[in-house]
Amino acid sequence: MAESYPTLTQCAIAAAAFKILLFPAYKSTDFEVHRNWLAITHSLPLNEWYYEKTSEWTLDYPPFFAYFEWVLAQLARLVDPAMVKLYNLNYESWQTIHFQRTTVIVTEVFLVYALQLYIDSSRLPSKRAAQVAALSILLSPGLLIIDHIHFQYNGFMYGILLWSLVLARSKSTLLQSGLVFAALLCLKHIYLYLAPAYFVFLLRTYCLSAKSILQIKFANCLRLGLGIICIFVAAFGPFAVMGQIPQLLSRLFPFSRGLCHAYWAPNVWAIYSLVDRVLIHRDTAFAILPEVSPRTCFVLTLVFQILPLFKLFFSSTLPSWETFIGAVTLCGLIALRDRRHLGAFRPLAVAGHVSLFPLLFTPTEFPVKTIYTIFWLVLFLTAFDRLAPASNKPRFFLLDRFSTLYTAVSIPLIIYTSLVHHIVFGKKYEFLPLMFTSSYAAIGVVGSWVGYMVVFFTS
Repeated sequence: MAESYPTLTQCAIAAAAFKILLFPAYKSTDFEVHRNWLAITHSLPLNEWYYEKTSEWTLDYPPFFAYFEWVLAQLARLVDPAMVKLYNLNYESWQTIHFQRTTVIVTEVFLVYALQLYIDSSRLPSKRAAQVAALSILLSPGLLIIDHIHFQYNGFMYGILLWSLVLARSKSTLLQSGLVFAALLCLKHIYLYLAPAYFVFLLRTYCLSAKSILQIKFANCLRLGLGIICIFVAAFGPFAVMGQIPQLLSRLFPFSRGLCHAYWAPNVWAIYSLVDRVLIHRDTAFAILPEVSPRTCFVLTLVFQILPLFKLFFSSTLPSWETFIGAVTLCGLIALRDRRHLGAFRPLAVAGHVSLFPLLFTPTEFPVKTIYTIFWLVLFLTAFDRLAPASNKPRFFLLDRFSTLYTAVSIPLIIYTSLVHHIVFGKKYEFLPLMFTSSYAAIGVVGSWVGYMVVFFTS
């Protein structure tokens, strides 16, 4: 009998019911951040939004997200007027908690919509794999931990990103893809690192002729250029008229904070910090290795992005959608292309979720984050193993062994950082679990990137 999977809608409803049960769960300072942004956009005129600093949680997202908070504030004041009072710092009425958590669930409809488009646009032979991939994203422990416990709106914005990527799948919607991505940049500027891949892909497929890169489609260039300009004017125009662009940019790019914080992000800089010394609690200065400036970080990021971008631009034919997805490094969408892609993706899936565990440090949430994450990893990585076809190119022994070993190490790491360390050391050496988790996750992210680059350039 053919295997059947629940529909996306069924899973979305079940997931929403589970997330409602988590309303009383731990919430980070990000909950107060977004409540304060509701108050700022409701209580103050536009020209004061990016100057206001009553709270330490100042507005530091691009204008479209500020407008989004303004819309939510119009509803919030009807639910609990005290929620949008500027000086009501750390206000946490039950109405506020219910309202803010509900808005996260409701706005995730963008993610469900984009994932359904992804399934519908997949060819018949790969529809089942597309459905499993979509379900894995919708039910991701990462989104559950960050958005519905810790508190953020990543599912909403990730849905917009996926919508843009799916639009890039068809020649007839390439323009819409670029415009949706431009709007996303005006919502959250963290997606800037994807902009070079979008630029090269749209330049090659929409603005230049398929016959020769020397033949320019001027009408398409004009449409895309004017569309992007209109979007950025709608977002930043009012602040440009008021002469506030320097102030706005200083909020969006607070370089003075430095490269590392007390909690290390799971990237190559976590490894760099580990090599320098054993982390000292909340000390972000390097003792031996040189400090890394924002400019150096930017240049290195661009250099390593150039490698796949060259393949994307100088392809003998128009670059495929899969090549584009590879260039933006969202390999989760093409992990099921074959077992070589899956092998490169597996360490990233493990690292991405394990790296989030320190965000939830209260005992109450320990069973939720641990059991749910392990269940998700076992369920979907097993399903991926069954669905990913064999590659017609040889696999790489070392990469496969790295993937297996890396996954195996995750269990003892979780046990140590979550239980053993507290039993053995109590409150001493509190930095060790963070250091181990960050360094482990960074190795997985970098290793997965190296593995995927090998697959990308040998495909």
